[in-house]
Amino acid sequence: MNAGQDPIAPFRGRLLGLAYRMLGSRADADDVLQDAYLRIRDAAGIANPEAYLVTTVTRLCIDRLKSAQVRRETYIGPWLPEPILDAEAMSPHTALELAEDLSFALMLVLERLSPPERAAFLLHDIFDVGFAEIAAVLDRSEPSCRQLASRARRAVKAHRPATPVPIEQQGALLASFASAVSNGDVAALMAVLREDAILLSDGGGFKLTALNPILGADRIARYFVGSMRKFAGRGPVLRHQPRMINGALGVVSYLGDVLDQVLSLHIEGDRIAAIYIVRNPHKLAHLRG
Repeated sequence: MNAGQDPIAPFRGRLLGLAYRMLGSRADADDVLQDAYLRIRDAAGIANPEAYLVTTVTRLCIDRLKSAQVRRETYIGPWLPEPILDAEAMSPHTALELAEDLSFALMLVLERLSPPERAAFLLHDIFDVGFAEIAAVLDRSEPSCRQLASRARRAVKAHRPATPVPIEQQGALLASFASAVSNGDVAALMAVLREDAILLSDGGGFKLTALNPILGADRIARYFVGSMRKFAGRGPVLRHQPRMINGALGVVSYLGDVLDQVLSLHIEGDRIAAIYIVRNPHKLAHLRG
């Protein structure tokens, strides 16, 4: 390798996308890529740098997931992935069905899988890696890796909407949702929510959020309206900015110039099926730079 050459640069988007999907954390994904950089920098005689890096990143992620699972057992309130605004920077550059899906809904399904299931599914179904290579990465037999990916695939399909929602429809629902919240209109909020909708809010014990999932359109609508009334006139007014969050339309909110929260919607058909709110400041730190 030439002096000063970054061996990861040609594959950075692919590797970052893999690490983020494995870990649900942009900060941890960046750390994994730094560890991988140090390993390949100090290695010699690597015939296929991309294969070496994919193997290294996957194994580093699996190691991190073992300790992450222990930490999440004591996590305060619901755990959500770190939101990202630059989903296009994490593209695997494949034409596979789920290649561009970085939604919170999919990330939460991945979180329920075992680390080997997650790795086998991501490598094969999103990053188009063959099972022979996956077997080498995971140090398992090829049939075992096929079974891991198959179990993961069934779990993913059971939790994904049949048809992606066009951005125009996302925008219309987001506008209706925002208008109903700002007007304190419970009925209008319920009209844009599925009856079985769910709200998950992640403050990590650092910011005030609902410590348990809120289920049902009526309870979610009353939660938002009640929160608006409770905090009306108390301090700075939240300033909201529509943004693409994990590849879907959402809202980034500021108190003055300080990033306060990120809200993402999961839409199925013509209604909102889930609302995800991240307020944990550690999960928003990478968005403040």
